Amino acid sequence: MNKQLLNLLKTRRSVLSKNLSAPGPDKEQLDTILEIATRVPDHRKLEPWRFIVIQGDARKKLGEQFCKIKLADCELTDDQIKAETNRYNHAPVVIVVVFSPVEHKTPVFEQLLSCGAVCQHVNLAALALEFNSQWVTNWCAFDKGAQKELGLKPHESIAGFIHIGTAQCTPNDRQRPDLNKKVNYYT
Repeated sequence: MNKQLLNLLKTRRSVLSKNLSAPGPDKEQLDTILEIATRVPDHRKLEPWRFIVIQGDARKKLGEQFCKIKLADCELTDDQIKAETNRYNHAPVVIVVVFSPVEHKTPVFEQLLSCGAVCQHVNLAALALEFNSQWVTNWCAFDKGAQKELGLKPHESIAGFIHIGTAQCTPNDRQRPDLNKKVNYYT
């Protein structure tokens, strides 16, 4: 039994992206995270996902571009403009997980589940490397202009933006489900 791994899985906790900062994963650690992310169930090996890594000055650029897209749709207060512009500046690395389904007899739903598993593997790999993370979507995951800015193809969508860095605080654990209310046994 791997008690260390079990403890890691039992205590995993998201840290809000605004509470993440440097240091983040270096190139070798990032490659490890991405390698682990792809070791998910993937019916017929379709690989219905891909990654866009955002780091360095590209984080600021992306926040500014997304803010312009949002401003084209609605008015924002000065505080909202600041928040949108700085959305990607906290964590040193943001991985965009793109759902890229393949036309195939394997149902799209199964492909989507594989993509979701990729996102969670990113979280777990980051934690195993002693970083913290948060998997979020926000409005930009569903906005066509934002998707275009990231170079998504018409059939693709964003499964999540996974912010990775070092926690600046210890997050409180949230109440977990009562398994007695969530588990039934077929007899």
